[in-house]
Amino acid sequence: MQAKKYSIDKTILKRDKIPNHIAIIMDGNGRWAKTRGLPRIAGHWAGAETLREIIEFCSDIDIKVLSVFAFSTENWKRPYEEVSSLLNMLLYYFKKEVAKLDKNNVKIIVSGDWRVLPEKIVKEIDKSIKLTEQNSGLILNILLNYGSRQEIVTACKKICEDVSQGKIRMEDINEDLIAAHLFSCQIPDPDLLIRPSGEIRISNCFLWQIAYAELYFTETHWPDFKPEDLYKAILDYQNRDRRFGGIKK
Repeated sequence: MQAKKYSIDKTILKRDKIPNHIAIIMDGNGRWAKTRGLPRIAGHWAGAETLREIIEFCSDIDIKVLSVFAFSTENWKRPYEEVSSLLNMLLYYFKKEVAKLDKNNVKIIVSGDWRVLPEKIVKEIDKSIKLTEQNSGLILNILLNYGSRQEIVTACKKICEDVSQGKIRMEDINEDLIAAHLFSCQIPDPDLLIRPSGEIRISNCFLWQIAYAELYFTETHWPDFKPEDLYKAILDYQNRDRRFGGIKK
C-alpha cells in the first residue's frame, strides 16, 4: 500500500466489533463539483480518488468486504454526456488500478447486470475478476448497473423457473434460497451501510441484504469523505446495540 496519509488511533477500535462488511453509497459527487464551479464529471473523478483511500484504509483495519454503489440501473436516466463520461471513467480505472489492487491482495467481484455494459468494459471486468480471484485480502464488491428491486425480481424468476422444471418444490422456497439467488450470494450481508452527502435514503441499494444492517448518514459529500470519516462511522457502529430482533441478555 501507499504510505498512510491519515492520522487515526486504531487502538481505540474494538477489534471484536469491526464490521465484516461495509457498504457505501458513493453520493454527492455532482454537488461537490457544483460548489466548486466544476463539471459534474470532475466530482466523479474526485470520488474515485476517495475510493482509493477508503480501500486502503479498509485493508489496513482488516475489513473483510467493502461494497461500493458505483452505477445504478437508474443512472441511465442522466444526461448522455455524463453517462458516457462515467463509463469511460470505469474503463480507465479497471485498466489502470486493478494491477495495484491485485498487488495489495484485494479480490474484485462485481454485482449487478453488468454484462449489458459496453463490450470493452465487460472484457476489462472479466480480466479483473480472473486476475484477483485467488486473493485472500479485502473483497471489493463493485455494484455496477445494479438495482436491488431488479435483483430481487431476477432471483424470483430464477426460482420460478427451477420450480417449473421440477428442480425444486414450492416448499423449498425460504429466505436462504432467495439469498442464494441474489447477486451478493458469495458475500455476507452488510453490517454497516454508509451514505454520504446528506441524503437520508437507501436509493434501491441492498434492500434485501440490509434488513439488520446499521445505517450511517453524513452531510459530507463523497469526494470529501476520508478514512477519518469512515473511522468515525465505525466507532458509531461499535457503540450501537445490535439485537437482530431479540433482546439484550
